[in-house]
Amino acid sequence: MKNLHALIMAAGKGTRMVSERAKVLHELCGIPMLQLVYRSAAALEPDNFFIIIGYDAERVKNSLAGLPARFIIQENQLGTGHAVITAREELEKHRGGDLLVLFGDTPRVRTETLRKLVEHHRDSGAATSLLTVHAPDPYGYGRIIRDSADRIQAIVEEKDASPEVKRITEINPGFYCFQITPLLESLGKLSNNNAQKEYYVTDLIEIQRREGRLVNAILHDDHEELRGINSRAQLADLSLALGKEKNRQLMASGVTLIDPDRTYVHLDVVVEKDVTIHPMVTLEGSTRIGEGCVIHSGTRISNSLIGDNVEILDSCVISDCRIGEGSYIGPSCHLHDRTVIGRQNKIGNYVEVVRSTLGDETRTMHLAYLGDATVGKKVNLGAGVIVCNYDGLNKNVTIIEDGAFGGSDSQLIAPIRIGREAFVAAGSTITKDVPPGAMGISRSRQAIKPDWTNRRRKRSGSDD
Repeated sequence: MKNLHALIMAAGKGTRMVSERAKVLHELCGIPMLQLVYRSAAALEPDNFFIIIGYDAERVKNSLAGLPARFIIQENQLGTGHAVITAREELEKHRGGDLLVLFGDTPRVRTETLRKLVEHHRDSGAATSLLTVHAPDPYGYGRIIRDSADRIQAIVEEKDASPEVKRITEINPGFYCFQITPLLESLGKLSNNNAQKEYYVTDLIEIQRREGRLVNAILHDDHEELRGINSRAQLADLSLALGKEKNRQLMASGVTLIDPDRTYVHLDVVVEKDVTIHPMVTLEGSTRIGEGCVIHSGTRISNSLIGDNVEILDSCVISDCRIGEGSYIGPSCHLHDRTVIGRQNKIGNYVEVVRSTLGDETRTMHLAYLGDATVGKKVNLGAGVIVCNYDGLNKNVTIIEDGAFGGSDSQLIAPIRIGREAFVAAGSTITKDVPPGAMGISRSRQAIKPDWTNRRRKRSGSDD
């Protein structure tokens, strides 16, 4: 929107969260609440974004890394009005525009609601417009004071409210749109003459009303959408609500959730149609699940790309991976750290693969470990094959070429290359390259000692 600028207050610690992290960094369905607020406002395409930061400033900055925003430090958190005052120098550059002000701890607000506020503000010609809502439990919020003509007169904060004012249920959830020029003129009249000894942005309403300026209060009908987060319990409640909403969207788009109440999908996850997800599955981060996949119980997948028609059995942990279409994974696999699995692979129970690439139609079905390995197509690795990739100083590379076979309980000590269609005999410890088509075998010759058990008993003097 032209001549619109947005300011998000994100400087506070949030003491009721009992955390060393700033409150706005706590996540809902995998996304920091500040980023959710930012996304809703960014969809309006404001000319500038100002983020007021203070406590835990670097981490707050990093949570919006790569996004267009100007960060303004509020060295001392002296209230919401003081937060706007710290942005005065920037706001002076944009006289004639409008400023949308919102809090970084209100992550459920929708773009449509913010658009309604801005458009109503501009249509009315008001100096200031704000959203209000009736709350079933107004405790902690500023109360809206109206005159006999139903016009807003002032906002009284909880700690400054009389018992009569506290009975008012219309509250201020903290969403404003200001004309910047009259806002700048009013900022100099703010005082901290209140119970908290802070500068309240809410006092601007009474100041501007005394000055004869038009102030609009737009009553919204959804308290839950505008509710702020102040505690871990509220964080959990809202995260659960967003998760349920995400699951409903998935089911409406053709995804089968066996038990939606026990399926946990982050907001940025993409799941294509005809996927079936069993209970207690968690999909995190930027994960994308292709069409026709089946994901069984207890599996967690984060920041991974899963191709079409992949089946992932129970209790797998998959992170930062790509898995090709038609592959069969699990149960109890651990695939992580930039691993790439080709098409039509079979990765079985208790297999770990890390920083490795496996070609198409490769099989490693039991109790194997592959680290820093490049494995070709149609390779078969038996139970207990281990790549020994770490020598105490360096992670070394293993290359297993197309069609090779690794016998059960063999160790491949990197750096090493197993050639095309080469065999490694079961129980071998391989320290040298195996040429294409050759067999590598390294194990002690077996010896048989007849009647050993009886002779041992006689030596020990025991008949047991």
